[in-house]
Amino acid sequence: MTQGAGQGPEVERTATLRDFRVPAYVHETGPYAQSTPPGEVAGPVVASESYPHGYSEGYTPTERDLPVINRGDTVQVTVDPASVPSPQPSDGPGPLFVVGDVHGYLDELEAALQEKGLIDASGHWSAGTARLWFLGDFTDRGPDGIGVIDLVMRLSAEAAAAGGYCKALLGNHELLLLGAKRFGDTPVNSGAGTATFQAAWLLNGGQKSDMDRLQDHHLQWMARLDAVEEVDGHLLVHSDTTAYLGYGDSIEAVNDTIRETLTRNDPDEVWDLFRKLTKRFSFRDEGGADAVRSLLDAYGGTRIVHGHSPIPYLLGQVGSEDGEDDAGPVVEGPHLYADGLAIAMDGGVTMAGKLLVQQLPLDS
Repeated sequence: MTQGAGQGPEVERTATLRDFRVPAYVHETGPYAQSTPPGEVAGPVVASESYPHGYSEGYTPTERDLPVINRGDTVQVTVDPASVPSPQPSDGPGPLFVVGDVHGYLDELEAALQEKGLIDASGHWSAGTARLWFLGDFTDRGPDGIGVIDLVMRLSAEAAAAGGYCKALLGNHELLLLGAKRFGDTPVNSGAGTATFQAAWLLNGGQKSDMDRLQDHHLQWMARLDAVEEVDGHLLVHSDTTAYLGYGDSIEAVNDTIRETLTRNDPDEVWDLFRKLTKRFSFRDEGGADAVRSLLDAYGGTRIVHGHSPIPYLLGQVGSEDGEDDAGPVVEGPHLYADGLAIAMDGGVTMAGKLLVQQLPLDS
């Protein structure tokens, strides 16, 4: 186990931002449109072959994505070993768990995994045949993204040896880090002028310590991650977007298309993939359930489980601008919405929320 949060070296934090309104460019428009917050102006709606669902053609993630508030001094999370459930023997597949966005918060991740009995006090797999899925976004914003990736890679081997598994999905921040490493300041066609992966990575929480420690095996691991999976009737994706539909009519086709895009190593292609998987809020508000059904109809499953969009945004929790809301948003657990068809797992750890580890199925 690593040192408790707040006991390690000082880490430079993102400047405090109290305005929780979401920039217009992260919204989708069209049949699965989401409402634009007051004071924001949505981009033009374009319906064409390039944007079959009416997404804004001007959309591009060349600004900071979701603003975050300063976590401040994180309270150390301690877990009483006596309270950790012992893994139960099973004749078939073990219990299924999912993990929301981690964003470099290794201490919080280890505490949450230990609390669920998935790892022991030494940080090693202790859940036997349990199955564990990470929903992507391992790095950026938090202090130890590479440490998170190393942990997930190690747990994958340990879980397999115990008869279970630990697997991970590709998030938009994996694409961002891959792009920053591969292409740096190479200009890309952003759809809204010139952009670079390096600038977008730094703007959205890129940590120099992660880049300095990034090695070839980390890059290879990220580039091979699947983007979509279906497990026990749960359709697992990172982003709450219908953009996956543009990459294939089956799970296998989507994963193959995205993997081939990364293999070709074309900066414009990778940027286009990154910006599409940065879209969000397809399942929120009016029409959200229909958007979920479009993915379930295409790829199977009875519920979608996703990360990407922090639950405080989905719930409409808004941070104050006068500094009174220092405690941050309150997140008790996953958010079930869209007529019970979608489960949101990003507890907003970057904004003093909660890093979520949840056993599925989740009761309605």
